[in-house]
Order: sequence, then structure tokens, then C-alpha cells
Amino acid sequence: MTKTGYAVAVMMAAGLAGCAGSEDTTADKGQSIYESFCVSCHGPSGQGDGPIADQLPSAPVDLSMLSASNDGVFPAERVMTQVYGYPGRYHQGMMPEFGPVLSGPMVEWTSPQGETVLTPQPLLDLVTYLETLQE
Repeated sequence: MTKTGYAVAVMMAAGLAGCAGSEDTTADKGQSIYESFCVSCHGPSGQGDGPIADQLPSAPVDLSMLSASNDGVFPAERVMTQVYGYPGRYHQGMMPEFGPVLSGPMVEWTSPQGETVLTPQPLLDLVTYLETLQE
């Protein structure tokens, strides 16, 4: 590589690094939530191989296969329902109650059926990140 080419590459890398660090994206915020509350069961890549997975009575879901098991479409609404839950539903599965943990500003989310639903922003952040884990 020439000195000029090297200098251009360094400047481009520095510019990209500056852009990347300037503001957290929704997926970045979701990754932080995932790492805090989900990794211990579902593992770093969402494959159900977290450090405590083998201590649970049933294996955690492989979150990286959600789209594959739904005809190639990420089931965002179903994931939000499972993660956030409904009162009285928490005891039915292994998932703890995350509703209070994911409280935050409410934003409008449009369901696949076109309905507008007020949804906590941290829940949308988490679901956006989970979509990035899909194989």
C-alpha cells in the first residue's frame, strides 16, 4: 500500500470510529439490556448456551433461530409478548417477569397487522437487538 493509500485508510477508519461512538443505536441499547438480563440463560449469541443454562429445568430457547422457525420472518410481536408478558402469565414458563425491568418511555410501535401499540422503548431496543442475532 502506498503512503497516500495508507493515510487515506487511516483517516477513513478514524472517521468511522468517530461516527460509531457518537450515539448509541437502538440495537446497541438492546445489546446492553441483553447482556445484563439474558446472557446468563441464552448465551452471548442467543443459542441457549448461557453459563447457567444447564442448571435450568428446561433448556433456554435458541433465540438465533426465531426467524428460521417462523418462515424467515422475525416474530417481533411474539417475542415482545414473551419477554414483557402479561400479568398472571409469568409463572407459566421459565422466563422471569421483565416488565418492570423494561419500563421506560412509551413509544408507538406498529404491529404487522397495522395496529399502533404504545410500547416501552427498552423493550423495542431489546427486540431490535434480538433480530440481529438471527441466523
